[in-house]
Amino acid sequence: MRGWLRALLRLTSLRLRLVTVFALVALVAAVSVSGIAYWLNRDAVLTRAQNAALRDFRETLGEQASVLPEESSCGDYTGMAGAVARNTLDYQVVLRAEPAEGGRICTAESDPAVFAYAMVPDSLVEAVNDRRDGDGEAAYHLYWQRITVDGDPYLIGGTRVMGGGPTGYMYVSLAPERDDLNSLAWSLGIATALAVIGSVLLAQAAATMVLRPVQRLSDAAQRLGEGKLDTRLEVRGADELAELTRTFNRSVASLEQRVKDLSAREAASRRFVADMSHELRTPMTAITAMTEVLEDEVDNLDPMIAPAVQLVVSETRRLNDLVENLMEVTRFDAGTARMVLDEVDIADQVTACIDARAWLDAVELNADRGIIARLDPRRLDVILANLIGNALKHGGSPVSVTIREEAAAHGASTVLVEVADRGPGIPDEVLPHVFDRFYKASASRPRSDGSGLGLSIALENAHLHGGDISAHNAKDGGAVFTLRLPREPDLPERQPAGAESRPGGPAEGEPG
Repeated sequence: MRGWLRALLRLTSLRLRLVTVFALVALVAAVSVSGIAYWLNRDAVLTRAQNAALRDFRETLGEQASVLPEESSCGDYTGMAGAVARNTLDYQVVLRAEPAEGGRICTAESDPAVFAYAMVPDSLVEAVNDRRDGDGEAAYHLYWQRITVDGDPYLIGGTRVMGGGPTGYMYVSLAPERDDLNSLAWSLGIATALAVIGSVLLAQAAATMVLRPVQRLSDAAQRLGEGKLDTRLEVRGADELAELTRTFNRSVASLEQRVKDLSAREAASRRFVADMSHELRTPMTAITAMTEVLEDEVDNLDPMIAPAVQLVVSETRRLNDLVENLMEVTRFDAGTARMVLDEVDIADQVTACIDARAWLDAVELNADRGIIARLDPRRLDVILANLIGNALKHGGSPVSVTIREEAAAHGASTVLVEVADRGPGIPDEVLPHVFDRFYKASASRPRSDGSGLGLSIALENAHLHGGDISAHNAKDGGAVFTLRLPREPDLPERQPAGAESRPGGPAEGEPG
């Protein structure tokens, strides 16, 4: 299929179209010129040959008729036919006359084997014998007709000698003229073919000259698409393509400056978030410690202020989780997140995650022991906690967790972990955004228990392992999140300098 597609693209290339147009124009022009030249030469050659033969026949016929005796016999006419036929143009003669003593009509043929009276077309006989009244002495005219005998062209001419003379017919071959015209046609055909070939070569050269700057622009645009914003083209000449090159260079320079500005702003924003998160950790640690003391003493507090203390404790924990999540996000964006790999039994890891969060009664685990993968246990725990916690929070229990293996390309295998809930599912308009940061599934609940970063962090952790997470709605209802992880992740040998490993946030997440 790809081979056919490449062939089709080659057939529709601009170079081929240019060459084809050039070739067609040259072919039409050459054929037109050759055709006109052939027909003009054909008419000139045939007209010259037939005029020469007819003129010689008429003059010779008149000369021989003038020396006939007044009372001519058939023998006289036979001698006259032979005399007229003795000419340099090699035509044969037939004479028709009525002898003076009366009797039957006399037919004299110079060479009956070549030209007989029966070969004369009736239409020509009728035209020759047709007397034109009012023409005076020119009562009879010279007529001619071209015929084909056994595939060869011939000219037959006829006229009647004035003053009661005989009627004469001449028969001459036009084969030499036909051969000359065939040679001319072959010459014109060869010239046409050479013209088309020359036009194709010229079109190829012209297309190369025209398309070389276009190819340079295409290559530069491809490098630009690969992110090489320092791409520039050398301006050559002062034509439209040179102006297009200048416009391209100006556009790329403007784009490069814009990207630099945006990158600087994005870097500044990331530094701000990272610095803010780090600065918030110290006061948040103190606040958290104080809230834990208050929570321990809540039973001894005034019942009027106990709810307020509980609210402060929950919001403090939520704020602390948000700070931790923001720090983890900044590490992902900066590329400093570090992996600590170990041989992990996926079923044991899921069981430990569920048990640590007291979800055993709300989660159904369908997995076989012994599915081992080389993973980062802490980051896998973060992924599982976010997916299962998200399903419990928004889908309700029981949540089903299924673990299985799936064959992958090149003989490798992939571990699949499916987390399915029994809830109403994810709306279609929300489904494409479930892994977006801070995305809320409903504008009516802008303040939820989660930070909106849980699923995003889970996806980033999956990407660190070379895996992925997808979400869809089951046919029988409920949302299904599928985690795909390679059993042997393909990771870089060295981690970025200054990388550190910190907790990746609590078990929380928003469905979008």
